Amino acid sequence: MASHAAAAARRAAGAWPLLRWGVVAGPFYLAVGVGQALIREGFDFARHPLSVLANGPGGWIQTANFVLTGLMVVAAAAGFRRVLRPRARAVTWFLYGYGLAMIAAALFPADPVDGFPPGTPTGPPTSISTTGLLHFLFGALAFTSLALSSLSAAWTMARRGVPSLALLSLVTGLTVAVGFFGGIFLPIGIVGIWCAVVVGWVWLAVMSLRLPATVS
Repeated sequence: MASHAAAAARRAAGAWPLLRWGVVAGPFYLAVGVGQALIREGFDFARHPLSVLANGPGGWIQTANFVLTGLMVVAAAAGFRRVLRPRARAVTWFLYGYGLAMIAAALFPADPVDGFPPGTPTGPPTSISTTGLLHFLFGALAFTSLALSSLSAAWTMARRGVPSLALLSLVTGLTVAVGFFGGIFLPIGIVGIWCAVVVGWVWLAVMSLRLPATVS
């Protein structure tokens, strides 16, 4: 029993250098994205997702933001895997998918939309480019993977007897799914997408901080 506990403690300690990237990822992404949005002419938080910042002068900053944050998520997923192995594979693999989809989305910038960058016609776009379509598809894959990772974590944390993390994970999974897809197909619009983004990052940070304590 003592040797098992010691092995669990070593596993948790070894995971922390990776899990800390899960704590950093969300604040980093939001700080870089919101910082740009505040100074870029024409950006409107009520109409535009952060993705469109990849367009126009300085767009490379948001592209780099996607790539670096995606790498942080992949590192965090590796930390999740160390703590949760040999079970709960769905949690980690879907989290890997989230990070990799972010990186892929960075390679295909979203189309200019609704007045941003300046000079873009206002209102909904009348067409979508191949690059814009790929960005949307990888974005949808990213949010789907995040929702499935958190919903899988809800089941895993319930089985481990950590009801607070189980509830957080369940609420996160539902919020991400409804927020993203509702933001596209329902009247909630950009508010839903912002909710999905922020709640998802909060979940990743909290899970990354508390996951080592669940090792048994």
